[in-house]
Amino acid sequence: MEPIRVLIADDEALVRHALRVFVNTGGDMTVVGEAVDGEEAVSAAERLLPDVVLMDLQMPHVSGIEATRRIATALPDVRVLAVTTFSTERHVVPALRAGASGYLVKDTDPDDILEAIREVRAGRSVISPRVTRDLILSLQADPGVTRGAMPAPEALTPRELSIVQAIAQGRSNAEIARELHLAEPTIKANLGRVMSKWGVRDRVQVLIYAITKNVIDLESLDIGSL
Repeated sequence: MEPIRVLIADDEALVRHALRVFVNTGGDMTVVGEAVDGEEAVSAAERLLPDVVLMDLQMPHVSGIEATRRIATALPDVRVLAVTTFSTERHVVPALRAGASGYLVKDTDPDDILEAIREVRAGRSVISPRVTRDLILSLQADPGVTRGAMPAPEALTPRELSIVQAIAQGRSNAEIARELHLAEPTIKANLGRVMSKWGVRDRVQVLIYAITKNVIDLESLDIGSL
């Protein structure tokens, strides 16, 4: 198989260097370019057509979120994986709505970054447990942030509810499949039905909706383990 082609976009030279080292040790991937701001990230993506862009969100001139939106619109086959310092709702949700396929914080273990690159290249979404935890904490602190216009939730089947609860614990589709003794495509199909029932588009919106509508109990979540 051809190696996964990765573009790194970050305004810090040290971070770009570290990510380049991580990626080039992956064995099945290679860095094809770097960008120091959002504008350069978009231009490099158009020129190099990478499989995955590792995108910082806070960059000069054009933000990582705007760069993600432009890439997702113009280059639908290029996946964007946000790798940034921020993990609260006000950063996570705009990035995913802009078209990012995943969201990691910069202190993520290098092996997990490599696995996330593989996951988003395969068309799956990735959200690190740390991001899930901070998202839950932000909703606990301000439960009115997203409650407003959401309709009442349509009831879930027991299996669908188990999957939503696992998402709230930061589990990936593969981990959920192992825990529930189901095939990963079955998990994906059930998650798709949940999104359809609730009128949401991604795992983060599933999580936000489930918490703000009390579908899952925040007190029952072991947030400290995330």
